[in-house]
Amino acid sequence: MNERTQRTMTLLVNPSAGHGRARRRLPSVARALTDALPEVHLDVVTTTSFEQARALASSTVRFAHRGDSLVVMGGDGMASVGHNACGGTDVPLGVIPAGTGNDFCRGVGLPGTIRGAVATIAGGHTGRIDLMRVNGNLTAHASSRLVGSVVSTGFDELVNARANRLPISLGAPSYAYAVMAELVRFRPLRYRIELDGRRRTLDAMLIAVGNAGIFGGGIKIIPDADVRDGLLDVTVIHPVSRRVLIKLLPRLFTGTFVSHPCVEQLRAHTVIVDGDGLQAMADGEDLGTPPLTCHAEPGALRLFLPR
Repeated sequence: MNERTQRTMTLLVNPSAGHGRARRRLPSVARALTDALPEVHLDVVTTTSFEQARALASSTVRFAHRGDSLVVMGGDGMASVGHNACGGTDVPLGVIPAGTGNDFCRGVGLPGTIRGAVATIAGGHTGRIDLMRVNGNLTAHASSRLVGSVVSTGFDELVNARANRLPISLGAPSYAYAVMAELVRFRPLRYRIELDGRRRTLDAMLIAVGNAGIFGGGIKIIPDADVRDGLLDVTVIHPVSRRVLIKLLPRLFTGTFVSHPCVEQLRAHTVIVDGDGLQAMADGEDLGTPPLTCHAEPGALRLFLPR
């Protein structure tokens, strides 16, 4: 990156996030950042699709000068756009949660409110966190992607997909409705997994691989995930009856479900997930078709953080 007198902060916004909340709050956010950072040029850019957002974010980072930064405003999809653009670079990323889930912010300890996020970015403090790199047959003809939160497969992926298809997203209530709908027909799946070279074949309700540990609008699928330990965390829910699974559902939001005997927790640097008929989601979006190879990337993202 080259030297330049004035720093630029690019604010990339999905105006439809949070049922239009991002659009409504954008003027006050831009004003607050401009007032707090008078020495920084704020460039506000709105997007009409994730494809456009990815291209704009990538271009912003590619041509960034020293001291420039990228801020994304929207839901988990926009957070994913941001950490895929900034991951592996020195360009700091700011995330303003304006979606319905905002699981990335919850999982890495960022403020859950727009006002708190703006104050964090204006404070200028940054630190590095881990990301997860996933390689495989991914959506949008990609073969590699950085993931901030959780790669979900099995029952959780089916629930996420159903919740995303609902005409109105209400976060956790939508997820709960999708859980009950999928329970009617779900059967345990056969997985083939490999953790740092150790192979296993098993039946499971789900296997989730996490960098941060929250998805589905607040589900703490990996409650002890640490985004600075250089490792991936894996939660396996072994086959249980529908009755037991229903009893566990409320405990997913507190993380206390992990004490149940059907739950196994593992850690590894590299995790390969495969199985017949599996699909995967990550950061609230379709990810691709297993087999998927997940690697921990320590310190990959420079992020605006609370002091």
